[in-house]
Amino acid sequence: MLDFNIRGENIEVTPAIREYVEKKVLKLERYFTEGANATAHVNLKVYNDKQTKVEITIPMKNLTLRAEERHDDMYAAIDLIVDKLERQIRKYKTRVNRKFREREGVAAFLQTVERERNQEEEQASDEGDFQVVRTKQFDLKPMDQEEAILQMNMLGHNFYIFTDAESDGTNIVYKRKDGKYGLIETN
Repeated sequence: MLDFNIRGENIEVTPAIREYVEKKVLKLERYFTEGANATAHVNLKVYNDKQTKVEITIPMKNLTLRAEERHDDMYAAIDLIVDKLERQIRKYKTRVNRKFREREGVAAFLQTVERERNQEEEQASDEGDFQVVRTKQFDLKPMDQEEAILQMNMLGHNFYIFTDAESDGTNIVYKRKDGKYGLIETN
């Protein structure tokens, strides 16, 4: 069951907007298992050029769905973002099913995919010193590098920190400028 947290910046979230968002996003529930509870965090922003930006994040136990879209028409942006989320879910389920078959039914696989909760942001101050402007904490769940890359791409980030399921070491996957992926392993 999905709950909704809908916020608007420079726009009032009217009952019509709320109803439209809920109606569209609830279509994604058909992909969830029974009893899956999640909160859809929806941010609606309107800029000076009248363009809207819609962001939807749905954190769940083993997966975080996230997408954003800019468009002149807010309702069109909502439609596009729901399509993006649906593609993410289908891609994830395809990989899960493939990995499950490859591992000959190891039930533990479904527990290895964990979402990244947070990402640190750093910004240099005017004096040239580094100033930490935001701190986040998250749990590292065991997974292999392919699962970490999948999770990184689904979140739209350019790096992802995870615990390697085989070595139990903390590793980082990242997207390179050439579009390929890199892996940093710790000892």
